[in-house]
Amino acid sequence: MTFARTHTLLTEGVRERAYPAVVCEVGRATAPLWSEALGSLSYAPGAAACVESTVFDLASLTKVIVTTSLVMKQVQAGTLTLTTRVRECLPEWRVPGTEDVTIGHLLDHSSGLPAHVRLWESVDDPDIFRRAILEVPLERPVGATSVYSDVGFMLLGFALEARGHAALSAQWEALWPHGWPWLGFQPSRDIWPAIAPTEADAWRGRLVQGEVHDENAAMLQGVAGHAGLFGTAAAVGRFASTVLQSFHTDTWLAGPTMMRAFAARRSVPGSSRALGWDTMLPTSSCGTRLSASSIGHTGFTGTSLWIDWERDLYVVLLTNRVHPARSNERFPPMRARIHDAIVMDLESA
Repeated sequence: MTFARTHTLLTEGVRERAYPAVVCEVGRATAPLWSEALGSLSYAPGAAACVESTVFDLASLTKVIVTTSLVMKQVQAGTLTLTTRVRECLPEWRVPGTEDVTIGHLLDHSSGLPAHVRLWESVDDPDIFRRAILEVPLERPVGATSVYSDVGFMLLGFALEARGHAALSAQWEALWPHGWPWLGFQPSRDIWPAIAPTEADAWRGRLVQGEVHDENAAMLQGVAGHAGLFGTAAAVGRFASTVLQSFHTDTWLAGPTMMRAFAARRSVPGSSRALGWDTMLPTSSCGTRLSASSIGHTGFTGTSLWIDWERDLYVVLLTNRVHPARSNERFPPMRARIHDAIVMDLESA
């Protein structure tokens, strides 16, 4: 199967410097249909070519691949419910107004916590940093509206560690099937040169390559509920195929009842959020041609995963659009066009 429209747009992105490197994989529940890698890891002369096995900083795809998956497993195990109050897991979280914040509120971003905090600018000790996260005040009433919050998913990571009695990375390593392509935290230093670099970072004073781009995740030593995951398009594709299977049968991830519950849009006013996942809107990063029930997520570094379970389709799109600087905004407007092209290529095959 050829994806001529998609290839043209991906090539345009390299040419227009929307990103130096891109890998796209399209697949079904049973197997990938097509994949392609284009560009180079950076704009440096002689930079290595991007290949299908290139590892990317997946950024906020961590939220749906790791954190949401681990919540599902703990719900299945009975150690958590969606209505479990976060304070039951983290009694040290004593911020005023948080008494009734639940795991569900953190998952659908309706906890009232702010979107982002720049604590790394004033805290340089991981233990102090963790305590500072636990002291971030609410900005709005619990459940009133949905505001996408990295802070909420950092707390969700802390809660999972408390209830799971193990580090987030260890819980994920135990869940991810043995023998599958590596998808994890803290890549070993020997593969750093082959990882797509992200930003020339003034805070760290160096090009970030092999280390997590997100500063808050860096302060948590590269393992956090909101960011820190690295992997290839093939690895993310294996996860996506499992999600598709889980809508119809029991898998290592979930069964149909749970998967459909987590994929359903929540009742928070004005929100498109499901549990961990976002859902399709005409203005979404997935374009206009996927089914209305599609779920997905993006990552700040230039990554995305969209899953259309009615079509039995997933799209993994990985770039390092923040290289050499996060000010590069050429890629986000292209992303919807790429997804539309994929559907058009499939329909004309």
